[in-house]
Formats: sequence, structure tokens, C-alpha cells
Amino acid sequence: MLIAENQPLAPLTTFGIGGPARWFVEATTEGEIVEAVSWAHSRDIPLFILGGGSNLLVSDDGFDGLVVRIALAGMAVENLDGEPGSRIYRCGAGENWDAFVERAAGDQCAGIECLAGIPGTVGGTPVQNVGAYGQEVASTIVRVRAFDRGEGSFVEFSAEECHFAYRRSRFNSNDRGRFVVTRVDFRLTPNAVPTLRYADVRHAFAPGSSPTLREVAAAVRRIRQSKGMLLVDGDPDCRSAGSFFKNPVVSASLAEHIAASTAKELPRYPAGPGPEHAGKVKLPAAWLIEQAGFGKGYTRGAAAISTRHTLALVNRAGATSEEILSLANEIRAAIESRFAISLEIEPILVGFKSNVGFTSNS
Repeated sequence: MLIAENQPLAPLTTFGIGGPARWFVEATTEGEIVEAVSWAHSRDIPLFILGGGSNLLVSDDGFDGLVVRIALAGMAVENLDGEPGSRIYRCGAGENWDAFVERAAGDQCAGIECLAGIPGTVGGTPVQNVGAYGQEVASTIVRVRAFDRGEGSFVEFSAEECHFAYRRSRFNSNDRGRFVVTRVDFRLTPNAVPTLRYADVRHAFAPGSSPTLREVAAAVRRIRQSKGMLLVDGDPDCRSAGSFFKNPVVSASLAEHIAASTAKELPRYPAGPGPEHAGKVKLPAAWLIEQAGFGKGYTRGAAAISTRHTLALVNRAGATSEEILSLANEIRAAIESRFAISLEIEPILVGFKSNVGFTSNS
């Protein structure tokens, strides 16, 4: 295990923001993960697990501890005996997510084609329960292998044991920071039709057509690019962490009150299954932001709202983490004042030493 010192973190993130890691190691095996965790524990220093760097904001001061970048590669495919309608893909946590989506679509295996173009690695997808355009990884994950930092041993969780919910799992809620994901097993469906649940995806094809999984994945990437949500060299709207705010889940009565207070129709969606969502609906954060007076391209210093998607905050040129959080706080305060909704942010906050006033995944 080779440990580097004062490793710049900004180039390892899609935001391109943040100071260095005091210590840094790239783990390519499970053994190196165990060794790195032990090294940090024996010295009583903070530890942060880094994947693709696509869903985090690093402090301008950096991270005063050990950053372990997960680079476990490998993918095995298994056809299940007696289950011709299923195929298992066992993927190392360091595998590129979009490359896996393309591989599955090329194999004519359905289940994740609408998740094309999402940056990051396989290991980050169960943590956040990544979802887009009518699909979530929770519907395809059958097993997650992880290192339990508390017990010092490897464990495997079924999908049910991961406690998946909207943008949540046990890994970013009750057990936050305890487990290091090393492998994810997905159950996909061979020779199945793609998911065309979202209007944006349906409208990408002629009525009555039957697009292939690869065609749907390519269409999703084009849609994401049109919204600045696809990593493209030279595109300033790409220097972001994707959607900065989660779509809030609120009571149906609050949604009705908001609808009555605005002249525009309020879009709303089912909050999700389960008794905890009874009497609740999900509202689009982008709509709330726009109604509060923040349009695409709104700028504060070098931090801005994307010119193509209201939900993404971007680093225009040399933005600091403090500038990003200042803009986010301005937006959140306006939403809370007008709609009595406290927006929750999606990115993980890394290296911040003080309470920055946000509820996030870290």
C-alpha cells in the first residue's frame, strides 16, 4: 500500500473544487482497504472513502485525514440455472458506472438503461440508491459486499437488508461511515423491453417505435447532456455534483397550500411505497427554485446555477466551496421563506470543520 501526502482532491471530483488530502491511497484490492482502514485507525485520524468524486463537495481546506480511493475492478456474469429471465452481474466497486450500463445494454439486459450517463463508480450506486428517468438501482441490486469498519470483517447484504428508500440506504443513513462497499451484484433481465416511463425518454422516439436498450441509453445520455448533466470536456455546466438538492417529500396538504398560492400548476409525484409515505407527495425541487426567483444561469461570484438545469450548481471558473455553499444557502433560505420547505442537499460534504447549516449525506 503506497500512501501519498498532500494529494490534490479537486481534480478527482466533478466539481473541481477543494483542497488536498493530508494522506491518500488508491485501493485496488480488498486487502488494501483493510490495511488502509487499520492504518488510519491505529493513528486515530479521520478516514474518507472516495469513489468517482461525482457526488461530493470538498472543503477549500481539504481533508485532514486519509482519503481512500476505491479502485476495485472486475466484472463477472452468471446465468442462473432455472431462471432464464435473470442474469447476475458481479461488479467491483471501482468499475465505471456508465461503462457498466453500456455493457449491460449491449448484452441486451434491461434494468439500468435509464441510468446511463450518471458519473461515478459502481460502489457509489447502492449508497445513494441512484435513480433517474423511472429507474433506481434498488430494483436490480441483489447483494452488496462491504467491509465493516467497526467489526473489521467483510459482510454481504441482501437488497432488503440495504434498507433502500428514495436516495437513501443504510450506508448513508443509520450506518453512515461504517461500511466500505467493495462489490455490488445486480440482477438484470435478458431480452426485455426498455423502461420508457418518463416523458423525456418516450419523446426521444417516434410513436409506435421499439427502441433497443442501447438506443434508450444513448437517448438518456443526450437528454442528460442537454441539461448539463453529462460529463463533457470543455462544458462549464459539467463542473457540478449533479443535482444539488433532493426533491422534497411533503404532506399532501402542504402541496395543496403551495398550489393555491401560485398561479402556475404545481407538478407532483407519488412519494413512494410504504406506510411512511402515506398522505405525502414528492415535489420537484427545480420547480420550487424557479418559483422562488432563481433562474438558469443565476450567478453569485464564480458559483452559479447551471444554464441548462436549475437543480445543478456549477463551478464557473475557480469557485470555492464556500461560494457554492453560500449560493445554496441563498436558494434554500428563499424556498423555506416562501414554501415552508427545507431543501436537503444531495452532495456529501467533505472536510468542513464547522456546521454549515445543511442536512446532507455526510
